[in-house]
Amino acid sequence: MNIDLARTFLEVVETGNFNKAAERLSITQSTVSMRVKALEDEIGRPLFVRTRTGTGLTAAGIRFRRYATMLVRVWEQARQEIALPPGLSAVLTVGGHFALWDRLLVQWIPWMRSALPEVAVHAEVGPSNGLMRNLAEGLLDIGVMYAPSPRPGLVFEKLLEERLVMVSTVKRAITEWDQDYVYVDWGADFKQMHSQSFPDQKAPAISVGLGALGLQHILAYGGTGYFPMRVIRSYLAAGRLHQVAGAPDFRHPAWVVYAQDEAREDWFMTALDGLRYVASLESED
Repeated sequence: MNIDLARTFLEVVETGNFNKAAERLSITQSTVSMRVKALEDEIGRPLFVRTRTGTGLTAAGIRFRRYATMLVRVWEQARQEIALPPGLSAVLTVGGHFALWDRLLVQWIPWMRSALPEVAVHAEVGPSNGLMRNLAEGLLDIGVMYAPSPRPGLVFEKLLEERLVMVSTVKRAITEWDQDYVYVDWGADFKQMHSQSFPDQKAPAISVGLGALGLQHILAYGGTGYFPMRVIRSYLAAGRLHQVAGAPDFRHPAWVVYAQDEAREDWFMTALDGLRYVASLESED
């Protein structure tokens, strides 16, 4: 399939309009129509429903959208790897959960540049379910995340165990519950442990799905929340945060996931060893 057909399809899906898709692609509206018609002829099904208010997907279009996205991404990845500049021999695509880039993966990248200068690193960020999907589809080489879902053909290795601690911008004990408590969603396991430890606690006024956002909020406006010790260690040392006396700690494992392949290149195993090494420096055990 001509990759331009898939790109055009995705632009029409995103804009909901042939004219807007043409503007984004810097082509004419008639070219967009011709490409969509060619794609529909190849697939043998109409992909769009055209109305006065815009363009929607048919049932076949909805199913094809996932594959079109994969086609474009795989093509771009292949193009990058084949067109490597002199001095580079391979590309390693790594995806990490939002909260695990801070300190952990950010420190691993310079380690890679020093240990494997001939390997280019392409880094992505996303939620665990998205990373797992990309790993299963071969769009990622390595994923670092919390709570990965089991899938055949993938290796799951515990990388480190986070120590989540309750901290506050003022010195306090757990008996003095902070009305400005910020609940950070660290996943299903954390939610269960949190509920068991604080069964009578009312729903907090602020809940966030990203640890960095919750941390920025309480540092700017005050409050309390649970964060990994490796992240807030420097704030404790500087006196900007204080560990809440009597509050329980929670263990939260992080995993490295990659495809099972006995014919892995040596540089790939070296990259994994570097990740394990950097994780060992961040471990609280």
